[in-house]
Amino acid sequence: MAYVALTPLGAEPDFADTPAAIQATVRRFASEVLRPLGRQLDSMAPEAVIAPDSPLWAMYGQFAALGFGVDDLLALEPAERARTMAILFEELGWGDAGLAISIGAGLIPAMVSAILGNGFCRSIAQDAKLGCWMITEPDHGSDTLDPARMIFHPQGEYGRPNCVVKIEGDELVITGQKSAWVSNGTIGQVGILYAACDTGSGPDTKHGAVVIVPMDTRGITRGKPLDKLGQRALNQGEIYFDNVRLPKAHLLAGPEQYQQATYLVHTLANGLMSAIFTGCARSAYDLALAYAHERKAGGVPIIRHQQVAHRLFHMFRKVEAACALSRRVLHYNFQAPAMALQAAMAAKVTATQTAFEVASEAVQMHGGNGLTRDYPVEKIMRDARASLIEDGCNEILAIKGGYHLMNPDLL
Repeated sequence: MAYVALTPLGAEPDFADTPAAIQATVRRFASEVLRPLGRQLDSMAPEAVIAPDSPLWAMYGQFAALGFGVDDLLALEPAERARTMAILFEELGWGDAGLAISIGAGLIPAMVSAILGNGFCRSIAQDAKLGCWMITEPDHGSDTLDPARMIFHPQGEYGRPNCVVKIEGDELVITGQKSAWVSNGTIGQVGILYAACDTGSGPDTKHGAVVIVPMDTRGITRGKPLDKLGQRALNQGEIYFDNVRLPKAHLLAGPEQYQQATYLVHTLANGLMSAIFTGCARSAYDLALAYAHERKAGGVPIIRHQQVAHRLFHMFRKVEAACALSRRVLHYNFQAPAMALQAAMAAKVTATQTAFEVASEAVQMHGGNGLTRDYPVEKIMRDARASLIEDGCNEILAIKGGYHLMNPDLL
């Protein structure tokens, strides 16, 4: 029987010196830091995860030491940037999905500021400051990702937004609340806020405002960190704005640019989520494959049983498909004249669904052991389950993605 050993990234055709070095560096960090830290934080109360003596804090400095800062990534040629970011976030997701999201969300204020070419906002959103992305609201959920009202029901009413940015001369005045699902919400040092805008005629959710917010600004308070089923290492919590005042220079995108700015951040976020949960799926598959060689039933390693081999093959197939789509979309969106949100949505939905299915199969393959916290697969399944909802639940993404396939010239 012929055996062909694949790369740590599977059937990766471009595993030359540079990609291999990046993968090895980040895999070491994921294996030695993220995976054990994620399991440790998973068993802790949310308040303990972010306490001053928590082991969480050292992780951010350790990641920064790897040298994958925003300016470093954006300085790469588009194809190289896509390849690097795909490997980077896939490996981070392989280590721990929740911590990978925390790292990714931490970079969003700096990355969007840099892409939009706003030097002032970029000077506030520094790599050394942990970022958070404030868009979701208690009463509106995934609606906040849809300023163009593509999923709006004809009999519906959006209702008053929970958070409003009012432009008063040379000042921005922020009032209201962002929901408990803000990643890094209770610990972020700088935030990128997407909210309805009031230029004098009332709040407008179609033409909102994007603001870079130092999170120590007077008038900002935080809620308690969420106690969740999965991704417990990822801090999430509410943010309240009580007449928060900032100079207008903090406005990264005004009402006329709001829909484009939402499109940009949603495309970036869905692309990174696809890479993270491709890695998460691969981690579950890797653990199941190793266990199938070790565990015996019927006097032989269980991989010799047809049903186990059959299950492993379909897990492998799904991971490879998710990886291929995630890479393809990242490459397209970093090189095409205009990013394609529908492609990023397809990658996110595929990768997250794959992660949950593969992790569930891994639990099944582990039998009773898979239900215990002595083995990591049950945690991976819980982490993957959350991904079907966050950054736009998959059902809404499918509807909105379908509308993005419409060609107005053919209608």
